[in-house]
Amino acid sequence: MPRAPSKRAMRSLAVLAERLLDGAGDGGVRMGALPAPTHVAALVDDFMTVFFPEAGRPRAYAGAARPRARDHLIEVLVALQRRLEEAVYLGLHRRCRGHADGCRRRARAIAERVLRTLPEVRGVLAKDVQAAFEADPAATGTDEIVACYPGMYAIAVYRAAHRLLAEGAQIVPRMMTEQAHSRTGIDIHPGATIGSPFFIDHGTGIVIGETTVIGDSVRIYQGVTLGALSVKRRGHGVAAAGRRHPTIEDGVIIYANATILGGDTVIGRGAVVGGNAWITYSVPPGIRVGVGS
Repeated sequence: MPRAPSKRAMRSLAVLAERLLDGAGDGGVRMGALPAPTHVAALVDDFMTVFFPEAGRPRAYAGAARPRARDHLIEVLVALQRRLEEAVYLGLHRRCRGHADGCRRRARAIAERVLRTLPEVRGVLAKDVQAAFEADPAATGTDEIVACYPGMYAIAVYRAAHRLLAEGAQIVPRMMTEQAHSRTGIDIHPGATIGSPFFIDHGTGIVIGETTVIGDSVRIYQGVTLGALSVKRRGHGVAAAGRRHPTIEDGVIIYANATILGGDTVIGRGAVVGGNAWITYSVPPGIRVGVGS
């Protein structure tokens, strides 16, 4: 067993702790209380269980066992609502100068609205899963898509986070997509607008920026960046740009490691962007760019 610190060591550590707390605001860093990473991970797990309940307890979801499936899902929804309210509250209250009760009420209302939309989001994800199965000949079934495909995981977390952001939650949606980013290597900002179905193949290294707009039936591969041409910094005399990231219209395919930049850049309906392409201009519908014959 390790020895307990001596009184002298404890005094030294107390001084160090005070110095660290005194320097917490250095460099402009201001942080309020936020959900712990473990809380965010548990929140994401609850969302995934709600979206794909059959994946975790297949026997409970057999046709004859529907009451058991319902009871299990109720338990998950209770946990999800509790975690969601607490996380959203912390996100709202971290810089709030008002009373905690107001933030609590807002958090409760946001959580309730998000929960009511879960069947709709699950329906959208069902289309994403089916599109992945149809697009990838290596997939043996839709269950494999849900269980094994990092792109599906990242899309599901994004769709939950995007809904949260739309309902008024702060910072928690970004924490959720960063949790998915750390697990999959796929970085989707919750502010992006993404249609359905949407398919990410392989996925590692994909970046989709905050103001990106993606239409329906779009397919992208690993290493793709949908980014901004330049960084607009706040507080340095440059107004924040409205649209910084590209628009990808319906039916577009973007192959591995392509980079598409700029808020004025539009990739037209049905276009194909080849691997390693660097695009900072609009591409008309149906055109193939950087693709061999």
